[in-house]
Amino acid sequence: MAVIIIAVIVLLVIAYIAIYNGLQKSKIYTDESWSQIDVQLQRRNDLIPNLVEVTKGYAKHERETLSQVVELRNQLTQLPEDAHAEKMEVSNQISGALKSIFALKEAYPDLKANTEFTKLMEELSNTENKISYSRQLYNSSVAAYNQKLKVIPSNIVASIHGMKPVDYLKTPEGAKEAPKVSF
Repeated sequence: MAVIIIAVIVLLVIAYIAIYNGLQKSKIYTDESWSQIDVQLQRRNDLIPNLVEVTKGYAKHERETLSQVVELRNQLTQLPEDAHAEKMEVSNQISGALKSIFALKEAYPDLKANTEFTKLMEELSNTENKISYSRQLYNSSVAAYNQKLKVIPSNIVASIHGMKPVDYLKTPEGAKEAPKVSF
């Protein structure tokens, strides 16, 4: 009888440890997914000054947009590491401003023909796509983690350890609208 009780206790301990480790792995994967977004945001931040320099000479009356992009980039680099919501809000503003710069190439044929501008636009476009993919990966990771926080028996282990749900990244208002560019 004592052997059965010990076996049940050992199985419960093993199950508890397995559930706890599963929760921790999901949380780590969520953090790693955010890190991928951060890497792409940094990559974009590194490309922006070059794009602004190349564009300045062609679009003198677009200085306000260019200044806004630089200001937002600087703002993004100043945010604390764990300010996820604030980083995404500023990042969304940068994406909106970059759309205006992307549209400049249609108004300036010389700019469109500039190989450096074209190369930077391709890199920024690729980076924007990677940011989008990373956001999707992050939200998938958050969904898996949050699901574990809600289902039995992992929700019991999560509540014992004070684990809290993580917020999804949301599409900003107006992001589905095409940018309006006027010259």
